[in-house]
Amino acid sequence: MNARALPRRTVVLGTAAALVAVLTGVPAAHAAHSRQPATGSLVLVGGALAGDNTEIYGEIIKRAGGSKARIGVLTAASIPESQDPDSADPDRCSNSACNGAYYASLFKRHGAADAQWIPIDLDHIDNADSETIAAQVRSMTGFFFGGGDQYRYVTTLLHGHQHTDSKVLAAIRDRLAHGAVIAGSSAGAQIAAGPDMVTGGDSYPALRDGSSPGYFDDPSRLGYLPDGGFGFLGSGLIDTHTGAEGREGRALRLASDTGHDRVYALDENTALVVDAPGTQREAITVLGANGVGVFDLRRARTRHDRLGWSLRNARYTYLTDGDHYDPRRWLASPAQGKHRLTPIDDTAVPANDDVFYSLADPAGTPYSFRGTARALAATSAQRSATATTYETGPRFRVTLTKTPAFSAWAEEADSAPQSLIDMRIAVAPE
Repeated sequence: MNARALPRRTVVLGTAAALVAVLTGVPAAHAAHSRQPATGSLVLVGGALAGDNTEIYGEIIKRAGGSKARIGVLTAASIPESQDPDSADPDRCSNSACNGAYYASLFKRHGAADAQWIPIDLDHIDNADSETIAAQVRSMTGFFFGGGDQYRYVTTLLHGHQHTDSKVLAAIRDRLAHGAVIAGSSAGAQIAAGPDMVTGGDSYPALRDGSSPGYFDDPSRLGYLPDGGFGFLGSGLIDTHTGAEGREGRALRLASDTGHDRVYALDENTALVVDAPGTQREAITVLGANGVGVFDLRRARTRHDRLGWSLRNARYTYLTDGDHYDPRRWLASPAQGKHRLTPIDDTAVPANDDVFYSLADPAGTPYSFRGTARALAATSAQRSATATTYETGPRFRVTLTKTPAFSAWAEEADSAPQSLIDMRIAVAPE
């Protein structure tokens, strides 16, 4: 497994930005960024954003000015035309240019006044410092970052190893500070993260082997970029495709390894909407068909022994459409009109021997972790439930427990649990 060389926190400080770092304590890579308080907002989608998701596209457009919205589409996370064997076929192409055209047409179809591809990718890296393209960006009221590989955004918009803003990224950051909306899906949401942005990995290898700084050819290896992404959202780590890809385990391990106390674990076709990111007024709402998990590791403790790594006393909250979250107070609030549920079913929680939806399991089920959590919330017969990883050597056991403060919520008083607040999580090898 070969790691591509990436910058580390132990660097020689020799630039003006580094001098700011010495004086202020801000890492050199981020000292070069303009950190004006944001009056704008973020709409971060966990991937697989459906073209007919009027709720999320409509939210982005509304925040960008409604019928006057002008959306800049960035797709540098995609492969460029030069690497796409189907670039000439409009029905099969999957490169930055055709993906940019696809999203631009979608935003126009959903009601934006204008939507334009911002022509930056691995074939056009120099455009990131073009004054002409920066002027195009400054005319926009909102931005959408498409999916692919988030490290390509680092390479194209953050001057790669220098990790400093290009002219275009500086212009986007300035637009956010003055009220613009920044949206993204999959890698386009992930790149909004600050330090220790995940670069890849699957849950079981993450629990077994831990994380490493870098970007790895082995996609199952848990890697992270110490200097992070664009840093639009700093109140927690971000993970995407969480339930659909069984990434809860890797989210917990990366946060623990890197000293973060919160993770926003975004599910597909669902948005984490953040008002005034990075300010004392930061506030979060969830929109969409699935949900967003919030892992709280403030009181979590880890241990390494002869069997392997373990974690105890992490907390899990799962927010669904319309729910709110105050990151300053660590407080989740169900959407108005949702009902608090009292479990009356005494059915036992079904066994789950693939809690993180392993690729090796032909019978695996997506959203497996969430399924066990909701089943526990629904029953009066159990206060705790356990589930295990599909892989062994060691097999990891996940224990979910309803705390005294736990609550479950749904849109109907007699329906199954949807939102879950304050469930305790432990992970241990066996």
